[in-house]
Amino acid sequence: MTSTDRQYFRDMYAANNDPWKFETSSYERRKYALTVDTLTKERYHSAFEPGCSIGVLSELLAPRCERLLVTDIVPSALAQATHRLERYENVVVERRAIPESWPNDTFDLIVLSEIAYYFDAESLPDILSLVVRSTAREAHVLGVHWRGETDYPLTGDAAHEVINSNNNLRRIVRHLEDDFVLDLWERVG
Repeated sequence: MTSTDRQYFRDMYAANNDPWKFETSSYERRKYALTVDTLTKERYHSAFEPGCSIGVLSELLAPRCERLLVTDIVPSALAQATHRLERYENVVVERRAIPESWPNDTFDLIVLSEIAYYFDAESLPDILSLVVRSTAREAHVLGVHWRGETDYPLTGDAAHEVINSNNNLRRIVRHLEDDFVLDLWERVG
């Protein structure tokens, strides 16, 4: 199987401006709270959240970051994120596709929230190479993914296995529930 076609995301947002119910789902609210609580540093200098969607998690990350870059490929999702995050001067919202538009910045936090399983087992290691290239020692990489049935190239568990197999990342926190897996890795290599 190959990585998820980008048209899939455009179609999802064309049908519904919040297709995964990020704003209204109790599952999402709880998962986001645990995601932010998992961060072991009080403050991050520079963070990156690719696939930010409409910016609900971004809004919770913003107060913890001196600078936060959030990106997505769907213009309508980015418009919602921009509106939601406009009060945060430390947040930059950009239209970028990964891996080809990966930023050249250095980050001490990269958040892979519900995004890694859209890549196949051959492509995800390439994404992780970019993660490693754009982080320094002791930077954090946070991953959180749904564990249920999907038609995506990888399951949430499989995506985390691929991330965990990267020799430059060491898992320091793991939270596992029936619905989702949440891991925090530290850059070691």
